Amino acid sequence: MIRILFLISFCSIRLCLEAQQVDSIYFNLYTDSLKKGTHNYINVDGKLSNGKWIPLTAKEIRFSASACKFSGNELIVPADFGADKITIKAVLKSNPNLWLEKTIWIKKKPDPDLPTLDEVMKTKGKEKEKQKPK
Repeated sequence: MIRILFLISFCSIRLCLEAQQVDSIYFNLYTDSLKKGTHNYINVDGKLSNGKWIPLTAKEIRFSASACKFSGNELIVPADFGADKITIKAVLKSNPNLWLEKTIWIKKKPDPDLPTLDEVMKTKGKEKEKQKPK
């Protein structure tokens, strides 16, 4: 009897979970520009019919771009890429009527150089000196 109740409960919960459909999709980008010579992660979130949000991957989303290639959720922009921007498109595989398109600019300024280990250690040493009671 307990097994039957457990089985019925499990099936009911499973049906409720499967009933949730993605109502809408949104870009949730970590940056406002794409970097050359890197894999740029394109984050797409889906809003379920129950109001909850879930991250979507290339399993659920078909990605395309005006230039460059995708590998999963990552847009690979070569270091020698010459254009100023790329338009990306995300289409929900289970419902192609749900899609997004966004133009993202390519970062122009180089990243600043990271400090060396010696520079970091000197800064840490100076901070400790300032914290010592006099």
